[in-house]
Amino acid sequence: MFKPFLESYPPYFQKYIDLVPDDELMAGFANQWPVIKNLLDTISEDKSMYAYAENKWTLKDLLQHVIDTERIFCFRALCFARNERNNIAGFDENAYAASGTANTRSWQNLSEEFLAVRQATGLLFKSFSAEALKRMGSANNIPTSVASMGYITLGHFYHHKKIIEERYL
Repeated sequence: MFKPFLESYPPYFQKYIDLVPDDELMAGFANQWPVIKNLLDTISEDKSMYAYAENKWTLKDLLQHVIDTERIFCFRALCFARNERNNIAGFDENAYAASGTANTRSWQNLSEEFLAVRQATGLLFKSFSAEALKRMGSANNIPTSVASMGYITLGHFYHHKKIIEERYL
């Protein structure tokens, strides 16, 4: 499956999809794996508690956000692939972060969780047929395709990697 057309996802997510260097979805997941591992390995336990400004997330909070969001995007993709006709509600990332416990966990534990989630994400998208990847569903009352959810997931990581590199490291 190749990069989706704008009509198959909310325009807000264009900024994420533009960050994905791969045209083919499964190549994107395969090529991003070592990028993720390298980034996670460059952050120490001490550094993981750093926030670049007052009232900003720590690196642990940010990684928990990436994990939570990836799970939500996968749920949406699964629902759309299985022809769910009900709209999927949105989520408030700041409310999720406020009720999370990322800063009580070790960086290693959060990293292991993200790697496990990402492995499951790759397997989920690999399991979808070409027909399922084209299916549309609705989240926040905006039509989105299954394939678009995959590219959005990849781009969401690249977006936060860029923030980490520019503001945290």
